[in-house]
Amino acid sequence: MTPEREHRIRRITHWLDMPAMIVGKVAAWLILPMIVALVWEVVARFGFNRPTAWAYDVTYMLYGAMFMLGAAWALGRDSHVRADFLFNVLPPRWQGAIDALFIVCLFFPAMYFFTVATWEYAAKSWMRGERIPTSPMMPIIYPLKTVMPVTGILLMIQGVSELIKSLYNIATNRRFRDGEGGLA
Repeated sequence: MTPEREHRIRRITHWLDMPAMIVGKVAAWLILPMIVALVWEVVARFGFNRPTAWAYDVTYMLYGAMFMLGAAWALGRDSHVRADFLFNVLPPRWQGAIDALFIVCLFFPAMYFFTVATWEYAAKSWMRGERIPTSPMMPIIYPLKTVMPVTGILLMIQGVSELIKSLYNIATNRRFRDGEGGLA
């Protein structure tokens, strides 16, 4: 592979990685209001015997959003769980072939169906002005449900980047991330 072609591939994957990196880094900051809400609840409940009606809802919504919005970033950083003890003994070409096969046959179809299903789920929630009936505060839930199709879209974009990286591994028999690849 020529240096120019490799540079072009790395530039393409860099741009494909950008949405996941930006959203993932912004979503990571959701930990701060989540911690504030948890500490507030603990102090109010155990320090003053005055539990809040809102802290539980806020913490699980923030955690859910943080977890979902960070998924594509984790995929781009190769941080997801896999059986590395088997995978890492294979040459990079075989690693790329296995990754490419799974991305095309499993990942893309699953993310497509997930995105379509959650898009409809979120749209219905917005139309109904849905609230959580099991909570005493009955907070709105449609913003959290909107995070699901956004996550699907981010994962599909990141999947394209991961497929390109896998094809690079196949073509060069070198791991893409051994160079300058991967998310910052």
